[in-house]
Amino acid sequence: MSTILSIIRNRPIWAYFTITFGISWGGLFVIAGMGGLPGNTTQTDALFPIAITLLLAGPCVAGVSLVGLIDGKAGYRVLLTRLLRWKVGVRWYLLALLATPVTILVILLPLSLISPAFLPAILTTDDKVALVLSGIGVGIFGGLLEELGWTAFAVPKLRMRVGLLATGLIVGGIWGVWHFLVTYWASGDATGELQMSLLLPPLVFYAVVLPPFRVLMVWVYDRTESLLLASLMHASLTANTLFILLPQETAHIPYYIVFATVLWITVAALAVLSREHQV
Repeated sequence: MSTILSIIRNRPIWAYFTITFGISWGGLFVIAGMGGLPGNTTQTDALFPIAITLLLAGPCVAGVSLVGLIDGKAGYRVLLTRLLRWKVGVRWYLLALLATPVTILVILLPLSLISPAFLPAILTTDDKVALVLSGIGVGIFGGLLEELGWTAFAVPKLRMRVGLLATGLIVGGIWGVWHFLVTYWASGDATGELQMSLLLPPLVFYAVVLPPFRVLMVWVYDRTESLLLASLMHASLTANTLFILLPQETAHIPYYIVFATVLWITVAALAVLSREHQV
């Protein structure tokens, strides 16, 4: 036992990613064993809530448990302080909550003049209240559980070793990979045959959107040290990209590519401004 604790303390980042994937993917492999990979629609419809719960348990359990194992009570005090840190200035809340939907609307509304497939869901659905409430609920629930791992543990540990950009890209890249298995499992048709039309768009999203968005999240966290704000920023991304402002399926890939381009331009601009301030 002491040997395991020693390894964890000497390799906290590797320990975090190992435990996260062990819980998230291990649980999903158990579920997949009931019907195979990918699952058929009957299986995935019935077990999807359990699969998502197991997925979210990974970063949450890994982050919270490792804070205690490595940093002890002092670590939990810091975690709680940052989770409850809400006095960070109105501009940071505007950035965390509104930057994503405003950016998406600036992208989708002009594109919708070319094709109605780019119209956001909030403009095309008949039940706008249910759509908004679902997005907010899922966003807050998922954002908080995930950031108890990604931002509460992985980001601070990495920032002790590498810079902001590298931290964001490492966590953002692994964050994208972490989503893969549940997406693959849920991309089968009624017979369990893989449907690339279901798998490819989210894979593009994970690959091109999540890394630059995570860089921006790390930048915001660096300046506010607010885990609450990081969770809200994550919630805004989830609520708007998966629910409120989601266009039709045929528009997903080009929309993701344009969105990612805007994010990368923003990251580059921040990098330039940061260097200028250091001169």
